[in-house]
Amino acid sequence: MLANLLVSRVLRQQTDTAGADTARADELVEQALAASPNNASAHSVKGNILRIQGRCPEAIPQFERAIAADRNSAAAYGNLGWCKFLIGSIDEMIPLAEQAIRISPRDPFVGTLYGRIGHARLLQSRTEEAIAWFEKALIARPIGRLKIVHLFLASAYALKGETELASSELAQAQRFFKPDTFNITWVREQMMYRPEPGPPPAVRALDDRTYFAGLRKAGMPEQ
Repeated sequence: MLANLLVSRVLRQQTDTAGADTARADELVEQALAASPNNASAHSVKGNILRIQGRCPEAIPQFERAIAADRNSAAAYGNLGWCKFLIGSIDEMIPLAEQAIRISPRDPFVGTLYGRIGHARLLQSRTEEAIAWFEKALIARPIGRLKIVHLFLASAYALKGETELASSELAQAQRFFKPDTFNITWVREQMMYRPEPGPPPAVRALDDRTYFAGLRKAGMPEQ
C-alpha cells in the first residue's frame, strides 16, 4: 500500500522527489512480491513503476499477472491498455480500457479512461467518436485535469471545421494555464505523456498530424 501511494503521487505529479519515490516504491514492492508472489496489487504497482521508468514492454507482463490473479482489477486492465498505447499498439488499448470501464463504471479515474479512448480515436481520425468520448471525460474528470480534455475537444472540433466550438473549448482550457505555458511547444514538451517518457515516434507523428494540427486550427499559439 505504501508503494502504491508513492507511485500514485509520481503519476499525478504531486511530488518533487519522483526519482526517490519511485526507487523507494520499487524496494517496497519487491518485498511484497517476495512475501506474496501472486499478489495482484503488488504486480500492478510493479507494472506502474516500470511504466514510469519507460519500460512498458516489461510492465505489460506485470499487469497481465495482476489480471490473472484478479479478473476484476479495473486498474490493471486500464494500465495494461495504456502501456499497449505507449508501445504503439493503439488498437489494443481501446478494448482494455473499455473492459476497465465495464468492471468499474463509477471508478474515480473513469474519466481518464474515457479520455484515453478519445485520444486513440482522434489519432485514428475517427473524430466524431473522439468527441463523444472527450465529452464523457469532461463530465467525469477531476477539475485539475479538465484543461487536457478541453484541449482535446478544441482540437477535435477544429479538425471538423466547427470553429466556434473549437474556440470556446480553447478558451476554457486557457483558464487553467499560466500565460507563458499556453502554447503548443509547452504542451508537447512539458504536458503530453508526463510523467512517462511517452510513445514511439510513429505515435508522436500521429499526434502532430491530428491533435497538434487541430490545436493550431483552433488558434493555439506555437510558442
